[in-house]
Amino acid sequence: MEKSHSDSYKSAGVDITAGYRAVDLMKKHIARTLTPSCSDIGGFGGLFQLDLSGISQPVLVGGTDGVGTKLKIAFLTGRHDTVGIDCVAMCVNDIICCGAKPLFFLDYIACGKNIPEKIAEIVKGVADGCVMAGCSLIGGETAEMPGFYPEDEYDLAGFAVGVADKNAILDNSSVKEGDAVIALPSSGVHSNGFSLVRKVFDVEHADLNAPIADLGGKSLGETLLTPTKIYVKPVLELLKKVKVKGISHITGGGFYENIPRSIPKDFGVLINKKDVRVLPVFDYIQKVGGVPERDMYNVFNMGVGMTITVSDADVAKTLEILEKNGENAYVLGSVVKSSEGVILH
Repeated sequence: MEKSHSDSYKSAGVDITAGYRAVDLMKKHIARTLTPSCSDIGGFGGLFQLDLSGISQPVLVGGTDGVGTKLKIAFLTGRHDTVGIDCVAMCVNDIICCGAKPLFFLDYIACGKNIPEKIAEIVKGVADGCVMAGCSLIGGETAEMPGFYPEDEYDLAGFAVGVADKNAILDNSSVKEGDAVIALPSSGVHSNGFSLVRKVFDVEHADLNAPIADLGGKSLGETLLTPTKIYVKPVLELLKKVKVKGISHITGGGFYENIPRSIPKDFGVLINKKDVRVLPVFDYIQKVGGVPERDMYNVFNMGVGMTITVSDADVAKTLEILEKNGENAYVLGSVVKSSEGVILH
């Protein structure tokens, strides 16, 4: 590698040696995620040996996503160590909606200029997310693309692969009227709706570091960069002990788009708005932007990052297990016969 250097390529904007330096800096972060099932980083492909103990009919489950325009907040604040958590979360939270256990993750970073320390900071966040999800970061790609991205900007995306036993995959077919829908609180805006957030706060011209009373004294930048919560470990524990009928990850589209995906089409979920534990950041978005209430629930998670549908008889046990695993879950609503999807009243 020490002989790999091109002045011609560097004059065109791509520094090969910076790429090697970035890899060296990120290795210590990647190492925290690796298990005996993984290969070493540096090959052309990431290897992962499947352990299928206790799985009679293994089904691989894949999920892919990016961080979206939340990255603009990272650019403006100069903080890059949390968006990697968002990237992992958006993928692994989707995977567990099927009842699958995430196994490994790969990331893709495209940038205008490869600054090794910045790239390593981004990957640190990715590694943090993988540790939270119990999966391994087995590879990735950093693409330096001068002229395509501004020098101080980048995009971040990734994908995860998990495994489930075919007989245990959640398909919502057992959902019935009277079932309870449990809310798992979000940590904030997560990684959706940021085009609207940026417009409401005019973030390019705002003071993102000033403390705001409506946000409990936190700054807007700190609040908006709060990483997406990863629900993998508590949900996997719940799946071992309770018959879960459906799971929904509340992402873009909010309540109205996501919750109906976890129930059959002839059913709806009745939710009393006073039961929704709305986070201050959403009240502040609505206040500053004059955003209609229905739009708020159709764009943001409103403080609910995931919903889990269980039999009414399993509610107490479900809440107990989730609490033991660090989740302050609560009953959000109930399943009703309706074609409306989500009924907020």
